[in-house]
Amino acid sequence: MAKPKKVFRCTGCGFLHAQWMGRCTQCGLWNTLEEDLLVEERPAAARRSGQVRPVALHDIEADQTMRKSSRIDELDRVLGGGVVEGSFVLIGGDPGIGKSTLMLQMAHSLASSGLRVLYVSGEESAPQIRLRSQRLGLTDSGIMVFPEVVMERIREEIDGGAFDLAVIDSIQSVYSGAVEAPPGSVSQIRHCAGILMEIAKADGVTVFIVGHVTKDGLVAGPKMLEHMVDTVLSFEGDDTGSYRIVRTAKNRFGTSGEIGVFEMKQTGLHEVKDPSAIFIHGLGGESPGSAVMATCEGSRAFVVEVQALVSRTAYSMPRRIALGCDPSRLAVLLAVMEKRAGIYLAQSDIVVNLAGGFRVTEPAVDLALIMAVASSAFDKPVPRGMVFIGEIGLSGELRPVNHMDSRVREALKMGFTRIVIPEANRDSLSAAAGMEVSSLPDVSSALKIIS
Repeated sequence: MAKPKKVFRCTGCGFLHAQWMGRCTQCGLWNTLEEDLLVEERPAAARRSGQVRPVALHDIEADQTMRKSSRIDELDRVLGGGVVEGSFVLIGGDPGIGKSTLMLQMAHSLASSGLRVLYVSGEESAPQIRLRSQRLGLTDSGIMVFPEVVMERIREEIDGGAFDLAVIDSIQSVYSGAVEAPPGSVSQIRHCAGILMEIAKADGVTVFIVGHVTKDGLVAGPKMLEHMVDTVLSFEGDDTGSYRIVRTAKNRFGTSGEIGVFEMKQTGLHEVKDPSAIFIHGLGGESPGSAVMATCEGSRAFVVEVQALVSRTAYSMPRRIALGCDPSRLAVLLAVMEKRAGIYLAQSDIVVNLAGGFRVTEPAVDLALIMAVASSAFDKPVPRGMVFIGEIGLSGELRPVNHMDSRVREALKMGFTRIVIPEANRDSLSAAAGMEVSSLPDVSSALKIIS
């Protein structure tokens, strides 16, 4: 092995710099360079490749991917249908949000179904894991617990096909003696993740690694860690609340963008079979400042309540607070309301919130946001049983959105009787039987519903 060379690696993009500087020259991020050790050695993948030769694409056998159900339907959904043999999965989230709880529940379920499971704990002792399992009611299972942080010992334990699945909790606590850096550093995370990836691909062992996140909500360590794994799952939700959302940020074996909804109880994480019920309260119409929209996340639709509060400001600069949606998008929509609909809110504080701690990034929430704000500003409630779906352009027009049939079916299932959609979506709508459909061209016509 060659002598290690000291370099500085960007935690955002992984680019190497010969010396420290305030800004990465590759991605432009500030204060992301961390000291690292570069060792010139032959990659692990090359060492094990042997005499592999190029093969024509049409000669490759397309074997069906081996999946095993975790018997946790919401987890299977975000994994693309189940746990894939030989996959490498990263799950990240804030401290205390439920990562270790979910991994222990999954390990118990798979061990009960006959899989040989190794739970490697670098942050909790074996008695602590035993106490957690007793609290969750998972004491009778075949999980093998291995409280170890040295990567070489972990590899010895997994090598040889003794286990079908390994959970590493967490990747920041594991270190290798081959790298002269502290645990949790960029070089240690990259090196240990490379070893685990080799184990997963060479031996067919399914590996789950738990990753901490930074204050910005990103997985701590190099961005290349997310590129190395097959699937990236992220926990969302307030750790003081009871609901958790697991979102698929990347999935080589299924659709990215899928979400699973859980409720944290004393006995662990429990699946929420009907997520729409936790994001709405009744059918609306009771009080001003509330509108309901139907959003799509992955392959499923949700009905979500959008709340708004408009009040006279006591400051020279009014505040704009957006919880669960993009603050910049809210500012654009308020400008459209002023310019295209003549609603002036420059002297008002505006707070927007999506109920249940849900987060929406798609533009289909635009119409519901504007209707909630207008409802609070006019102090008039939105008519009961009404759902709003639509993107709003800068000229005030209602732009079409996709998956309209799925959204309408979910709203109909929850008991809503009237839906407001863009005019351009009317011809393609085929699932609105039993609902009154209002297809409108622009914001002004939508606001007439409550003005």
